[in-house]
Amino acid sequence: MATKASEKSFKTVTDNRRARHEYHILETYEAGISLSGTEVKSLRAGKANLQDSFARVENGEMMLYNLHISPYEQGNRFNHEPKRTRRLLMHKQETLRLYGKVREKGLALIPLKVYFNPRGKVKVELALAQGKKTYDKRHDIAARDAKRDMDRAIRERQKM
Repeated sequence: MATKASEKSFKTVTDNRRARHEYHILETYEAGISLSGTEVKSLRAGKANLQDSFARVENGEMMLYNLHISPYEQGNRFNHEPKRTRRLLMHKQETLRLYGKVREKGLALIPLKVYFNPRGKVKVELALAQGKKTYDKRHDIAARDAKRDMDRAIRERQKM
């Protein structure tokens, strides 16, 4: 487990907050991502969007789809296509293990966040996830509201 000090040195580029609402997160993995130079510069500027993106294993390689990285403003003719398919860098054993798990019913590989590690490398946090049903989402919302009400009552009680 990472300590608090090392967690602060990670620079988060983009976060997929909707994924935690739409899916049950079973396991998380860290993967590198193969990028061109202008893509890295756009990520340093914070111009990325994880909405509707997903990962899939094809021909023994992990691929990331629908990650939108905006073109770099000073990139001229060397710019990249914003939604191109990108290769994820993981150990072969991990890739094959995830391929076996994704073949199970209802499991998907969803990227949770894109960030720079302390050494300046771009990483993607992937989640092995299972889709939530509507009643699960309503249950989560009700639990969050109840917790907020309890916290509010405690704060008001402490003021007295």
